[in-house]
Amino acid sequence: MGESLPILCPSAQPGMKSPRLIGVVTFDEGAPRVAYLAEVVPATQELLATAAPADPGEVFRMAAHCEELRCTHFNGVDCKLASRIVQIMPAVVDALPACLIRASCRWYLQEGKPACLRCPQVVTQVFEPAPEYELAVRPA
Repeated sequence: MGESLPILCPSAQPGMKSPRLIGVVTFDEGAPRVAYLAEVVPATQELLATAAPADPGEVFRMAAHCEELRCTHFNGVDCKLASRIVQIMPAVVDALPACLIRASCRWYLQEGKPACLRCPQVVTQVFEPAPEYELAVRPA
């Protein structure tokens, strides 16, 4: 039997296990949007440094192994960040975005398509976030 894939957090930080880029932050009518990558790109220190003088979280969207209980959003069963994003934030796309991690994505495995329809608006660092965004990303 093969080893199962690790569950990945689609909103990871550089210090997490096996970080990889899943997209680049763009702006659509002034709102941040993730332009998803078509191939796996390891989030090396050298690559993250290319974001300077910006913080890598302002430029890149990363995935890494889900840290489960080490994460403030995980309640022992579910990622509450994914739950809040689906409950609070509007969908921003009509179809599933091209995504390299969907098969092992914590948000997709837990919330399904509704998480994916909201995912492109989730960026690590937001300047002047909308009230619903702040509410969705704040740990309980």
